[in-house]
Amino acid sequence: MLKQRIITALLLAGGLIAALVFLPLLPLSLVFGAVVLIAAWEWATLAGYQSRWQRLLYLAVFAAAMVGLYIYCGFSGGQPQLDTIQPVLGLACLWWALALLWIKAYPHSAALWGTAPMLGLMGMLVLLPAWLSVVFLLSYPQGALVFLAMIVLVAAADIGAYFSGRQWGKRKLAVEVSPGKSWEGVWGGLCCTVLVAALLGWQLQLPHISLAGAIAIGVSCALASVVGDLLESMVKRHRGVKDSSKLLPGHGGFLDRIDGITSAAPVYALGLVLAGWHP
Repeated sequence: MLKQRIITALLLAGGLIAALVFLPLLPLSLVFGAVVLIAAWEWATLAGYQSRWQRLLYLAVFAAAMVGLYIYCGFSGGQPQLDTIQPVLGLACLWWALALLWIKAYPHSAALWGTAPMLGLMGMLVLLPAWLSVVFLLSYPQGALVFLAMIVLVAAADIGAYFSGRQWGKRKLAVEVSPGKSWEGVWGGLCCTVLVAALLGWQLQLPHISLAGAIAIGVSCALASVVGDLLESMVKRHRGVKDSSKLLPGHGGFLDRIDGITSAAPVYALGLVLAGWHP
């Protein structure tokens, strides 16, 4: 299993870097859009859409929403419009605040979101803003590096949480949702993130972003990634499944790999905008 996980992770990392290096924005947006559509297919299964035509209809609506967002935010004309994309990012962050309340109230909150239509809507709120945030980041000079920095921050939070949780984890974070996670893991992940964010801020030297701002954005990104991870765990527990699919050997599905990024991406992108990042 470990060998499978390593091989799959290396292939995914190689494919990601190759796409960032060789593809311009529109094809790159389509590539990431394809990944998100695969995750949406997995989410449709989690939502309870059992028949193929239901999942295909969900994907069709999802793809139409992606195209609408792409045009609305100005990507079709080249440079995105901050006055349209910033409110979308802000609403996405508000959605994740609501999701945190649902996670905290689980399993009682399932009465609000446990139906297939509500879970379908939840999937769109999870995946669409994340895709839009990634496209927004990649639309700027240095965008690929800024995007990779977000991936590194989420990975640092995850790795730090894993090892500190194994070593010192005693107080459960959300026992009804993910019994293996602990508060000690969260704090360990945040400490790791602070160090990585400081290093990235010093190395990248993004316009208008101070070192303190880079650390604040990194910490916000790490905290958000925990919420995304917990939300997917909550939905899988509600459905009684371990993985979203088995498409990635040793890793489960695409949704299992990007759960933290779905919540971190809008928070990260909005944090950069609010901090004054205008390349």
